[in-house]
Order: sequence, then structure tokens, then C-alpha cells
Amino acid sequence: MPQPYDQDIPLDAVLAVAMDAARQAGAVLTQCTRAGFRIEHKELINLVTDADHQAEQRIIDVVHKAFPSHPILAEERGLTKQSPSRYKWIIDPLDGTTNFAHGSPAYCVSIGVEYDGREIVGVVYDPTRDELFSAQLGHGACLNGAPISVSSTNHLDYALLVTGFAYDIREARNNNLNHFARFALKVQGLRRTGTAALDLCYVAAGRFDGFWEVKLNPWDMAAGVLILREAGGRVTDFAGTTHSIYGQELVASNGPLHQAMIDVLQEDIIHG
Repeated sequence: MPQPYDQDIPLDAVLAVAMDAARQAGAVLTQCTRAGFRIEHKELINLVTDADHQAEQRIIDVVHKAFPSHPILAEERGLTKQSPSRYKWIIDPLDGTTNFAHGSPAYCVSIGVEYDGREIVGVVYDPTRDELFSAQLGHGACLNGAPISVSSTNHLDYALLVTGFAYDIREARNNNLNHFARFALKVQGLRRTGTAALDLCYVAAGRFDGFWEVKLNPWDMAAGVLILREAGGRVTDFAGTTHSIYGQELVASNGPLHQAMIDVLQEDIIHG
């Protein structure tokens, strides 16, 4: 039954809807890979497909059927409604659109939920591997229902890190290439997958040890940040202070590596 607009909702009920919406959106994406899809260009190297739009609409339909008063901040259409509801859903129906458009199986559906501006639920679904990462505030993080936790790597020499680049990499001075070069000389391995939501979840699951990026959007981070924190990880801005999904910088780690990552980023600031 749809919930009244001001009623507090049990976290597990919110999580159940988020998981259902993510799986349904993932099924839409899978169907589009079989039936075909159209590609459009927002900018020169910034793509959108009709699969993005179809998956986004499916999430909105599922959420509003359960919680009709809840506003949704969606990548492609922005904020769906103005509402005094204390809840806000923040969704990316297809994180990794460029990968998806090229047939590379590194993309996902990302759904985060805020209550009074604080992340309370996060779900990231990878339809190509049928992997569903999830978290509730204060209840830990899971992969397909099994608890996950961050790695114990404690030195950059033994660390596998991951990062990404914004779509304005060709024009902007703050394009992350300087940070990439410095980290490449200090870590065991460095990757660039093209999907920030999965990168955060992979740090949460111990597959990566740390992640940093600039110029992410709220829908890139809302779910993954909560999942990582609930898995025992740490998230800050580049100065090591409080992180906001509405900010421009993110450093995410297993914890033991965090200060070393901050030091590398600050070294770049000091030496240029």
C-alpha cells in the first residue's frame, strides 16, 4: 500500500522498494542490450541512450507506486517534484553509459535514499553479473544478501586503487590527470572502470582498496557512499574533511589507506 506522505517508514521497507526498482531497471537494460537502443550525445563525449530513459522511468514508476509523495532526483530529468517529504530518492538508472553503449559489461543501476538530507538506504545493481549491493544506515552492507567488508591493505605499495575522469577532461584544468600520474607511481595497481557507483561498491567489498574522483554528481555517489561506509570504509573530501554527495571531491578508502591517499592529493596541491 502507498505510504502517507509524512509517515516514517521502516528502513527495510524502503530498502525492499529500492532493491525491486533496481532489479526492474536492470532488466530493462538487459532487454535493451538484446533489442537494441539509440545513442544521443549530450556533449562530444557525454552519451545518453534510450535505455537510460527507459530504466529511469521504470525506477520512478516503482518508487512512486509505493511512495507517491517522495521526490526523486534523477540523472536525466532532474527533480521529479517539489515536496515537503523528508525523503528524497537519488537515482542513476545507468551508471556507465559509455561502457553500455560500447558493449562493455561495466555498468549498473544506482539508487540512494535520503531522510532529512542523510543517506539511509543504498542499492547498486550490476545486471551483467547479477550482483546487488545494498546497505541500510546502521545495519551493515551486503552483496546478494551476504555481508561484505573493506580490505585490510595498509600501504599504498600493496594497494589497488580506482579512479575516473569527468566528461570535460579535454577542456578543464582540474581533470584528475595530475592525481592519476602521482598515484600511478605509488600504488601496486591503478584502474579506471567508468562507473563510480560500482567503484565504491568494489571498495566496500574489498575488491579495490581505495577510490578518488572529481566532479561527480549526487546520483553517482548517493548509494555507493552509504554502502562503503556501512562496509567499514571511510569517505571524505580531498582535504580529509566531511564529504557531501553534493560536493565536487571524493576520497573513499578501506580506512587504513585514507591518510596516505589524502597526502598524495595534498602533495599535488603543494607542488603543482
